[in-house]
Amino acid sequence: MRKPFYVRELSVYPVGRRRVWLLSIAVLASLVANFETTLATILPLLMTDLQMSLGTYGLIAAASVLVAGISAGFGGVLSDRWGRVTILVPTLTVTAGCNFLLALVETTGQLFAVRCLMLFIEGAGITITASLVRDFSPRMGRAQAFGFWTWGPVGAGFLASGIAGLTLPLFDNAWQSQAIIMGILSLIMCAVIIWQIAEPSAALRAQVLTAEAAVSAEEKIDPGKARELLRHPHLWAHVLGNTGWQILYWTFAIFGQTILTTAFGLSPAEANLVVAIGLILNALVVVVVGRVSDRLQLRKPFIAAGTALTIATLAYFISLVGDRPGAVHIAFVYALLFVFLGLAYVPWMAGFSEDAEDVDPRLQGAALGMWGMVVRIMVVVLLVTATQVAETSGWATWLFIAMAGQVVFLVSIAAFRGRWRAEAKVPV
Repeated sequence: MRKPFYVRELSVYPVGRRRVWLLSIAVLASLVANFETTLATILPLLMTDLQMSLGTYGLIAAASVLVAGISAGFGGVLSDRWGRVTILVPTLTVTAGCNFLLALVETTGQLFAVRCLMLFIEGAGITITASLVRDFSPRMGRAQAFGFWTWGPVGAGFLASGIAGLTLPLFDNAWQSQAIIMGILSLIMCAVIIWQIAEPSAALRAQVLTAEAAVSAEEKIDPGKARELLRHPHLWAHVLGNTGWQILYWTFAIFGQTILTTAFGLSPAEANLVVAIGLILNALVVVVVGRVSDRLQLRKPFIAAGTALTIATLAYFISLVGDRPGAVHIAFVYALLFVFLGLAYVPWMAGFSEDAEDVDPRLQGAALGMWGMVVRIMVVVLLVTATQVAETSGWATWLFIAMAGQVVFLVSIAAFRGRWRAEAKVPV
């Protein structure tokens, strides 16, 4: 297959500042992939303009996320076969252009069509950015690299909110202005990515690197068969266990402010401030924990500790529902939840990548795509059922379901590969 003009394939593994720079471009691509599909900042205005109910939007969101899940699965497999950049650059650029289509939406049917198109393209893009982070992070630095990768969705949310806060008043609160601004900024960032991005050759990707080294590899290799991953129970434990973990994460990501206002009586401004504090702390924790996990070359103890602490804190959080304990109290508990979620998540990502790498390093894209697809199917179920459970039984009941997902994840750790203790250094 002839490579497109924007593909720069490396036959020598980059080291030093060059590797760090290419890793930064992969993180930027993660930010762009999340930023250009952000809708939360304009959703209230959009719903009012289109006379759309929350239930209708929930169905649109569920369908579009399901489409993204299918895309994530296929995108990961294709990126292993055709290369990361070959698929990533078009997905980012076309999705950015779709924001201009979004600005023209006048009916819920048109919104449904545009969002499905955008998320179908985006699903593959986010999976591929994770694969690129793995490609440019030897195991000695992989958890920290994935910590920076998680800044993509966090940074995208802050960027979109900040721009909306500054510019909406300038355009008489017209939601279309934000779609156009997101499209323009996304295309500018895509231009930077196209100009700077590169990827290791398939032969380089097929090697397992523990530490940074200028390894050369030019021979062509077979891309491998994705079905090989399905034969390993410990990879299924990773995927299904983490999907249970993600129930709580996505509950807060989608309904965090709603839970804080309805279940704890916070004002919308207080709820947004509490969420912002949690996200900031999470962004800091994932990098610090990733660095410590890399230095010790341990994943499972961090995953287990973070998950156990999340379960304990969530149980206390649920016990406060209806008590109206005050904004400061809730902010502290909510912040702890995000700290402990970060403690578990980044070491898990590194551990999953390494366990899949040990099965077949040629199939990183397929492994991450399989995980992305299953998680998005879960999000579809969450979007359909969470509000129904909350309306009939209250948010505490749904949070108990999310806690059960954390317990499933904690149990699944037993099937993961890797050590529980650091290797003792042999005296020289």
